[in-house]
Amino acid sequence: MIRSIFYPSPTSNPLHNLSREHMTQALANPNGLLWVSIENIAAAEERLILEHIFHFHPLAVEDALSDGFQTPKVDDFGDYIFLVMYGLPITGPLEFEHTQELNIFLGPNYLVTVTHIDCMPAIDKVWERLARDDRLITNGSDFLCHAILDHMVDDFFPLVDHMDNEIETIEDAILANPRPETLARALELKHEIVFLRRIISPQREIINRLSRDNFPMIDRHSRIYFRDVYDHLVRVQDLSESLREVISSVLDIYLNSTSLRLNEVMKALTVVSTIFLPLTFVAGVYGMNFEDMPEISWRWGYLFVWIIFALIFAGMLAYFRKKKWF
Repeated sequence: MIRSIFYPSPTSNPLHNLSREHMTQALANPNGLLWVSIENIAAAEERLILEHIFHFHPLAVEDALSDGFQTPKVDDFGDYIFLVMYGLPITGPLEFEHTQELNIFLGPNYLVTVTHIDCMPAIDKVWERLARDDRLITNGSDFLCHAILDHMVDDFFPLVDHMDNEIETIEDAILANPRPETLARALELKHEIVFLRRIISPQREIINRLSRDNFPMIDRHSRIYFRDVYDHLVRVQDLSESLREVISSVLDIYLNSTSLRLNEVMKALTVVSTIFLPLTFVAGVYGMNFEDMPEISWRWGYLFVWIIFALIFAGMLAYFRKKKWF
């Protein structure tokens, strides 16, 4: 799907779903604002728009059309800049297959966004805001770009909160009854947190460059807004670092918990084995087949042996309790 909207001036009514010829005419208007959103269409059609209408560099076009994972980056081509950014789903596993790549071409009077999915929440939210937020139009393409990035970053917070709540649930489950399934989910969460940090860290540096470097298409007024997005990313990264430390401590709790349970089992088995060791010795002595054993023909010998068993058992239990072994 290709969505486009063009404002000939900040106060004029917008034109929707422009043809290729109208896009070319809109680019020639320095006072206008053109936004073209390319969403999951055929590569040939994407290339036609990016190369023949906007005349973007072939390397940038190849990066925008690529389905493979690319490190988040910003490339300065003089008349425009090219951004590769990533959004993440609020729920579900954090893997490469679930990332939402967003390619952005930011020029002085236009913005082109390219995604390989049918629906990207940040794009849809900003598209809906156009009708009620005049700042997206009056402040230029750089502010419009900031709004999209701001929504992408804001969507990280529910994801981090969801992880935090799940870690608390896992921690309670481990303290109550550590199970292998709980350990498996804790390890998955640890990998997801590492993946989240791998996505956030380079994007933080990119937003920092947009807020500090001297890009001609980003004016001084808009840099402070990119700085706000940078601050949000720093906060998300700090939260993810805290989550990584918490999940590591949860894994330590699991290992300590299982070791403690194993020690309790081994203690019980050791107590039982220790008690039966002298009983086995007495039974072995009186089980020997010698003819001249004094107690063999004694009338009360069997009862005597059981009394010895009981005394040994009671004495060892009293000794173990005194030592607080159980």
